[in-house]
Amino acid sequence: LYVGGSEHATLHLLYARFWHHVLYDLGLVSTQEPFKKLFHQGMIHAQSYKEASGKYRYPHEVEEKDGKWFVKESGAPVETKLEKMSKSRYNVVNPDDMCETYGADALRLYELFMGPLEDGSEWETSGVLGTRRFLDRVWRLVVDENTGELNGKVVDKELDAPDFARSFHGAVKKVTDDIADLKFNTAIAEMMAFVNVATKAKELPKSDLEKFLKVLSPFAPHLAEECWARLGNKKSIMLEEWPKYDESKLAKAQVTLAVQIGGKMRGTFDVAADISKEDALSSVKADKKFARYFDGMTIKREIYVPGRLVNFVVAPS
Repeated sequence: LYVGGSEHATLHLLYARFWHHVLYDLGLVSTQEPFKKLFHQGMIHAQSYKEASGKYRYPHEVEEKDGKWFVKESGAPVETKLEKMSKSRYNVVNPDDMCETYGADALRLYELFMGPLEDGSEWETSGVLGTRRFLDRVWRLVVDENTGELNGKVVDKELDAPDFARSFHGAVKKVTDDIADLKFNTAIAEMMAFVNVATKAKELPKSDLEKFLKVLSPFAPHLAEECWARLGNKKSIMLEEWPKYDESKLAKAQVTLAVQIGGKMRGTFDVAADISKEDALSSVKADKKFARYFDGMTIKREIYVPGRLVNFVVAPS
C-alpha cells in the first residue's frame, strides 16, 4: 500500500519502483512491483495571511480589526485565504508544539479524525483539545484520577448488560472493518461512542476493557500501552492478538449515531436501526441541539454510515 499526496506520488513512486526493480534483478526481493494499491490522502488546509507585496505573515504577526486583517507592526492590510499547509505560506502548525501541549496521541488521533482520509480538511487546533479530552476519558476508565490507583469500577467478571455488550462488540467490529478500509474517522467515532457507554456503566469488565485498548492502540499507542500495563499486563499490548467480536451481541431495534459536523464530534443521536439515509440526515438537521452548528454555514457534503455516523462537511456561507 502506498499512501501519499497526489503532487508527490509520481516521482516518489518512480523512485520506489526503480530501486525495487534493482533489488528484484539482484534476487533480493521476490516481487516485481513494490506496491499493489495506491491511495491519495487529502491535504490539510489552514488560513494564510499575505501582504500586497506577496510576503506571507505568521498568524501571530497579524490582527483582526472590523472584519479585516492587518500586520500588527506596520498596520499594512493582508489578504486572508484558506490554503494548503505549507512552510512557504507560513500557515503550518509545529507538531512539536502540539505534542508538548496536548500529547502525541491526541495529535495523531485528531489528524485521523478530521474527516475521510481522501478529503481535504481545515486545521483547527481546538480539535486536538477535543481528542485529548477523549483520551482523558479513556484514562479515567482505567485509573482513578483521585488516587492514581486502578479504577474501582473495573471487575474481573462478565456482565449481564446487553447495551454495554452491544456497544463494545460494535466498536471492535467497526474498528476492525474500518482500519482495513482506511476509514479512520468513523472508527474513532465508534470508539468515542463506546467510551460514553463505558463511562456511565457501574462496572467495567476487565477483559472487555483490555480488548478495547487493543483496538485503540493503533490510534493512541502511548496511552493504550500505559493503560494496558496499569491493568496488570506484563507483555506489551503491541504483541497481543487482535480481539474478536461476537456478531450475536450486535442486534438492536435502535442505534446511536455519532454526529460529526465541521470535522468535530458534536454529540450523538438515537434513531431506529432501519432508518433510511434521508431520514437520518434530516432528523439530525432538525434537532435543536445541533442547529447552532449549522448557523452561518453551507453544507457541502453529507455522509451517512448506517447505524454508526452522520457527518456534515460545512463551510462558511
